[in-house]
Amino acid sequence: MVLKLKNVNLIREKKQILKNITWEINQGEHWAVLGLNGAGKTTLLNLICGYYYPSKGDVEVLGKKFGRYDLRELRREIGFVSSSLQEKLYVRETALEVVLSGLFATIGLFDRPQEEDVEKALRLLEKFNLSNLANSQYQTLSQGEKQKVLIARALINNPRLLILDEPVAGLDLLAREKLLSDIDSLCREESGPAIILVSHHTEEIVAGITHVLLLKNGEVFAAGKKDEVLTSELLTDFYDLPVIVEKEGERYWLKVFKSGM
Repeated sequence: MVLKLKNVNLIREKKQILKNITWEINQGEHWAVLGLNGAGKTTLLNLICGYYYPSKGDVEVLGKKFGRYDLRELRREIGFVSSSLQEKLYVRETALEVVLSGLFATIGLFDRPQEEDVEKALRLLEKFNLSNLANSQYQTLSQGEKQKVLIARALINNPRLLILDEPVAGLDLLAREKLLSDIDSLCREESGPAIILVSHHTEEIVAGITHVLLLKNGEVFAAGKKDEVLTSELLTDFYDLPVIVEKEGERYWLKVFKSGM
């Protein structure tokens, strides 16, 4: 079992953010989480990573039940990628140094990495076709290259769970498709981590994603196999807007009825 949430509620500053969340992720599954702004997606991710504790309910991540384990140990087994991290990185830090900082879960590289760690970081950069940028300053990279470096950083500790929080937000079409292709490849690795991909858009759900959770107003609106959740009927109810889902290849595209605008 990768993840098990049972009747989870979370209240912050007297406001209920998550309501009766029940969700399970089994080995071999990769999930997408869809929801509008304010749905509670970021709060849910912080809960899974052990930064928030539930007000009520049971949380078990990677076999560790909250309340019985040191959550700092849990975080070492989770890779987390968010564009908000980009703003915190030092201006002169190189792409290689950013990847290596993932070993120590620090902003900036303050410990001296072992030679084998450097070799591993270089292999990860090569995996994302970034070998030639290893010594380039991170802040000079394109947005797509920055996101790939952050994913490499998240992978350097061999996490059992990889969380990608809107990884293609703000990318142009070409950069988006290249990064989505890399994410799809990660989903297909037999020994790779379980993946949770957070997005606003159905077309960003790559073929390797097996399941989808719809989060609305802090509650699970629907959860299940991709083909069962990404339907016109269900998403029309989810968005409160008449939509049609069209599947092209292994991707799902959403179209809105003009009469519903």
